[in-house]
Amino acid sequence: MHTMFQIISEQFTNFKIIRRMAKFGDRATYQSHYLGLAWEVLNPLIQIGIYYLVFGVALKRGDPMPGVPYLPWMVVGITPWLYMDRSVLDASKSVYQEVGLASKMKFPVSILPSIKIVGNLASFWTMLAFSVFLMLVNHIYPSASWIQFIYYFICMIALLYALGIFNSTVTVLIRDWQITLQSILRMLFYMSGVLFNFATSNFPVLLIRVLELNPFYYVINGMRESLLNKGWVWQEPNLTISIVFWMFVFIMMAVGTFLHNKFRANFVDLI
Repeated sequence: MHTMFQIISEQFTNFKIIRRMAKFGDRATYQSHYLGLAWEVLNPLIQIGIYYLVFGVALKRGDPMPGVPYLPWMVVGITPWLYMDRSVLDASKSVYQEVGLASKMKFPVSILPSIKIVGNLASFWTMLAFSVFLMLVNHIYPSASWIQFIYYFICMIALLYALGIFNSTVTVLIRDWQITLQSILRMLFYMSGVLFNFATSNFPVLLIRVLELNPFYYVINGMRESLLNKGWVWQEPNLTISIVFWMFVFIMMAVGTFLHNKFRANFVDLI
C-alpha cells in the first residue's frame, strides 16, 4: 500500500516534467509529416466516418437512445475509446522504449506511462469539442448532468494509469504481452458499447449485466449519459457498477505498483 501511494505521489511531484515531455513527444512524432499535428484529428475523424457509414448507414442502426441520433451518440462514445485505446498501448510500451532516457535525465520511471497518457490528451479534447458541436447541431444542449463528465474523466485517467503501470512492467518482463494486449483491446472495442447500445440490441439481460462490468464500458457509458442528459452516477445500476469499477482500478494499481517497484531497478538489464 505504501508503494502504491509513493508512486502516485511521484506523478503529482513530477507533473511539470510529464507535461513538458508529453509536448516534446507530440512534436517528435509528427515532425516529418507535412500535416504535422493535424493527423491527431484527421485519424480519428477518418475512423468515425468509416464506422458511421458501416453501422449508421449501411446497417441502419437507428437511434440507440430515445431522441438521440446515431451519429452524435457514436461520436460521444468513440471519443473516449480512441483515447483510451491509444493511451493503453502507448503506456504499455513506455518503459520498454524510454527507460534509458529516464535513467539519463534522473526522473522516476513511474512517470513514463503518465507522459503517454497526457500526451494523447490533445486529440481527446479536440474530438470532445467535435462531439459537443454535433450534439448542439442535433439540439442536445448543456444541462446539469454535464458536471458528471468531470467525475468520469477522473475515472478514465485513474483507469489508464492503473493499466499503464501494470502493462508497462509486464511488457518488460514478457515481450509477448504487447501483442496479446492489442488483441484484447480489439475484442474490448466491440464489448464496450462503442458502436451499439447493449440495452436496445436484444442482448440477454444476464449478458448485459456482465458486459456492464467492463471498466471501459463504465467510462464510455458514463460520459454518454452525462453529456446526452440520460442518467446520474448514483442511480442504480450505476452505483453498483461504480463500486466494481473502483475495485478493479484499485487491484490493478496495487498489483502494477508492486511489480513496478520490485523490478524497476532491473529494467535496463531486462531490456
